[in-house]
Amino acid sequence: MFDPERIDMIMALRGRGISDNSVLRGMELIARKIFVPEALRDKAYGDQSLPIECGQSISAPFHIAMMTQVLELSKEHKLLEIGLGSGYHAAVMSRTVTRVYAVERYNSLIDSAEARFKLAGVHNVVSRHGDGRYGWPGQAPFDRIMLSCGVRAVPDMLLDQLAPNGVLVGSVDGQLTVVRKARVRMETQTIMPLTLPMIEAGKSKTL
Repeated sequence: MFDPERIDMIMALRGRGISDNSVLRGMELIARKIFVPEALRDKAYGDQSLPIECGQSISAPFHIAMMTQVLELSKEHKLLEIGLGSGYHAAVMSRTVTRVYAVERYNSLIDSAEARFKLAGVHNVVSRHGDGRYGWPGQAPFDRIMLSCGVRAVPDMLLDQLAPNGVLVGSVDGQLTVVRKARVRMETQTIMPLTLPMIEAGKSKTL
C-alpha cells in the first residue's frame, strides 16, 4: 500500500507535465522516504531537494521526473548514472531498465545507497567508486547517460561512451540539457533552467 503523500506527489507531477508512464510508475514503486535522512522523512514527498550525507542532496521530485522523462528510457537500454548520491534516482530508473551502472565519488554514499536499495527491493543497480567525469569505460558504450549533477560542459569521455543514437541528459551550465549522438554529429537541446551541485576538476558534488 502506497503512502498517501506518495500518491499526492504523483498527481502533482502529472499536473506539471510529467506524462511518461514508466517515470511515474518508477516513482510510485520507489518510496522516496527510504532515501532521505530519518529526521527529514516528513518532508520526503514535498517538491524540494533535501540534504543527505557528505554535504550532498537528493533532488526535488519534479527535477528527477523531468530529467528521467527527457532521457526516454526503455527496457533494452544500458544506462550509466553519474552521481549515485542517495540512490533514489537510480532506484527510480531501475524500474524501467534492466540494469543501472552508477559512478559515485564518495564511498560512504555508495554504502548507504546499497543499504537503501535492499530496503526498497532494488537489485539491478551496480555502483563503483570513481570520478564521474571519466564515466565507466569498462562497461561502455551506454545507450543512455544521466548526469545527476551539474557540469559546465559535458566531459568528452562521457560523450565518447555514448552508443550510436545514444542520449545524455544533465544540468549543463545551469540548463537541463539533452545531448543526442546522431550519425554524424552531436545534437544539443536545452529544456529549462536547472541548477544542480557541480562536478569539477579536483572535487565533486553529486546527487
